[in-house]
This record gives sequence, structure tokens and C-alpha cells, in this order.
Amino acid sequence: MRAMLDETEIHPLFEGAPTTTEFKKLRKRIVRYTREAIEQYGMIERDAKWLVCLSGGKDSYTLLAALYELKWRGLLPVELIACNLDQGQPGFPATVLPDFLERMGVPHRIEYQDTYSIVMDKVPQGRTFCALCSRLRRGNLYRIAREEGCSAVVLGHHRDDILETFFMNLFHGGRLATMPPKLLNEEGDLFVYRPLAHVAEVDCEKFAKAMNYPIIPCDLCGSQDGLQRQQVKQILDGWEKNSPGRRQVMFRALMNARPSHLLDPKLFDFAGLMRSAGTDSN
Repeated sequence: MRAMLDETEIHPLFEGAPTTTEFKKLRKRIVRYTREAIEQYGMIERDAKWLVCLSGGKDSYTLLAALYELKWRGLLPVELIACNLDQGQPGFPATVLPDFLERMGVPHRIEYQDTYSIVMDKVPQGRTFCALCSRLRRGNLYRIAREEGCSAVVLGHHRDDILETFFMNLFHGGRLATMPPKLLNEEGDLFVYRPLAHVAEVDCEKFAKAMNYPIIPCDLCGSQDGLQRQQVKQILDGWEKNSPGRRQVMFRALMNARPSHLLDPKLFDFAGLMRSAGTDSN
């Protein structure tokens, strides 16, 4: 097994990486957090095959690089295949990702499905596209994973995505829930993994920018103003600005739930809570 982050060997995804101390620390931090999440949430099934979803955004590039770094070091004994779902958005640069993946020597599948037209047709003007777009994308990715013989669909959601989803559910959904790092789909035949669960968005942004990966923006939802997620993000940004480190504290809270100190009787048997014998005062 290769030593962790031996600087004498690199995967092509890291060729041309900055040699600054700051970048080396960033790279090691991302890979370490990714490895910790994979181990902590039991994502590894030996000889499994993962469909790594690549949108062309900073997060999915960071995910791909971190996974290949771990695999390159002998720390991730699974087969990886990158997948991009071209959803038919006008102006989408269809050659960017296949060219990049070919240069990097990454096995991949590019799938074209015009979900853009469906979303534009079904969603009323002024409403957000995210829910329907996500549902259509997820259905196609599950299908592709099955066709490729994969056991898991791997997504690039990071720590801040998880926090934002928690607060969206809190403010708008009336429930305590978020994106789990590991999920079994409804059919029960595929896992959904989020190995970047512990990685901060700012680290993904710094990493992808430093590596000069060819970023492709999402013009479908990115062109809309006033999305609930953007509003939540602004709130979290304000909290972080006033109290640096607040995001990490809140994220730790998601890993430290106390059912007896919440209000859900399905999680804790409040009715069955009894006093110890002999506690009555005279």
C-alpha cells in the first residue's frame, strides 16, 4: 500500500498542482476529510464500483480528484467511473468534460438526456426549477448506475450543502433533516454517497481554482434570484462573518444529536420515562 500523500507520486488529476505550502495543506486537508467520511460512514464495499457524478462544477472536480488520490494511494479499493449527465441546457459546452476526462485517463460515461426542456415545460414561470430538475437527474443517474453495474452513486455535496439543507428543512419543511453522507435509495439496490460531507465549500472553491479545472456553471438554476437555498446561504454567511467558525460548530451539532433533549416521541420514549424507586421525599 502506498503511503498517504507521498509527494513523489501523483495522479494525473494533480499534475501541475501548485507547490506552495498553503496548497499542499489544502490538498491534504480535503483528502483527509474525504477519507474520514468514507470510513466513518462505512462507504467501502470491497470490489465495488462507484458512479462518480461530475457536473463540471468546483465541488464535483474536487470530489473526483480526492477519490482518485485515495485510490492512487491504495486507500480506496473500489472501481470508479465518472459520469456527466448532459441535460440539454442551451450553450452547455458538451466537449469540455469528455476532453478533460480523456486527458486525465479517467474512465467515464457521458449521457445526453434533454431534461431541460421538460423542466421548462412543466415548471410555471417564476417558480424554481431545482426540485423537478433534481428528480429527473437522480432518476437518470440511478439508471446509468445500474447499466454500468455500480453499487453506489457518488455525489459532490459538501459540508455547506448539508448545513444549508438542514436549515431549509428547519425553516420551510418543519423537520430536522438534511442530506445524509450515506443513503439507500427507495428501491434498495443502490447507495448514495457524499464523501465530501466534512469538506468546506470554500476549500472546494480554492482547490478547483488552484488546479485550473475547466469549471462549467449551472445556468438553469444559477440564473434565478431569491431561491430558498440562496437565502439560507446568505444567513449562514452573515453568521460566519460575525462569528468565524460558526459553520463548523453547527455541523458538529448534526453529529451530536440527543433524542432525549428533542421533542420527537418516535425517537425517545418520553411516556415510558420513569423515576427511580425511593426518590420520593419525606
